Amino acid sequence: MEIKKITLGSQGLVVSNMGLGCMGMTGFEDGHMYGPADEQEAIATIHRSLELGGNFLDTADLYGPFKNEQLIAKAISGKRNEYIIATKFGWEIDDQHQVTWAINGQKNYVKKSVERSLKNLNTDYIDLYYMHRLDKNTPIEETVGAMSELVKEGKIGYIGLSEVSSETVKRAHAVHPITAVQSEYSLFERTVEERGVLSTLNNLGIGFVAYSPLGRGFLSGQIKSINDLPENDFRRAIPRFQEAHFHQNIELVKAIEALAAEKNVTSSQLALAWIMSKGIVPIPGTKRRKYLEQNLGATLIHLNETDLSRLESIVPIGTDTGKPYDEFSMGLID
Repeated sequence: MEIKKITLGSQGLVVSNMGLGCMGMTGFEDGHMYGPADEQEAIATIHRSLELGGNFLDTADLYGPFKNEQLIAKAISGKRNEYIIATKFGWEIDDQHQVTWAINGQKNYVKKSVERSLKNLNTDYIDLYYMHRLDKNTPIEETVGAMSELVKEGKIGYIGLSEVSSETVKRAHAVHPITAVQSEYSLFERTVEERGVLSTLNNLGIGFVAYSPLGRGFLSGQIKSINDLPENDFRRAIPRFQEAHFHQNIELVKAIEALAAEKNVTSSQLALAWIMSKGIVPIPGTKRRKYLEQNLGATLIHLNETDLSRLESIVPIGTDTGKPYDEFSMGLID
């Protein structure tokens, strides 16, 4: 299996057509986002991804905070130039390494954040630098203007935004070309399509990166009851996994699994292949080689128009599968 490379956006950034979301590879503050992590297996997973042609790693200063970037630094040591590293800033982290839960897109904070990430990643450049969420108190022009200076200084290669509206994208792109926008996107979460963000990106020649492409694990078919999630797993608190939506979502997954079985693939692979058929780069998160290899198997699947329409008829656009975040986090999406 050798994964295809595609150009993300119009500025020349070339990445594997599936990336690796690294968030779950480290703990998060006191608890864990997705249960406990094993550093050696996580590093082995990053190495295996590269062996198979997957060179696109996704992290953020928030994850840990900093622990995730530091883990990636260990994993890529000696092979930095073979990887494309994407990281993010914006959730404010103070000098005591505490997350304040404010969003900060001010110019001085952009500069401070990039130096911190360069240090934690043990590198002198970041391939793709995202603003993690929009700072609604700072003009996007100021934030992207500061990021543009980092491109000129050679500290970052390309500029990205995350969870932003079409209007914000247009304003940002007028300051400096945006290479990629990252938002949640899956068969269970198509808000960026409904709101016209995807068509805006296509019109402007901006790439799209899909995080949580398996609906936060739901589309893997591994979650049959809420008790399949570890006690301190943050998904227990989000509406998609609550009683009101849980059973309906299980039924949708069963229908997807039936279609996947016809093609002799897993529901995860089918869900990922659907995203890639649209020219979108999914970044499924995993911390184990076994699941990485399964996910990358999706790059070999070809879906024809009939396959795609059958799949989309199971979960038509606009299907309410439950919000992907709690109320506080939903309020931070532009």
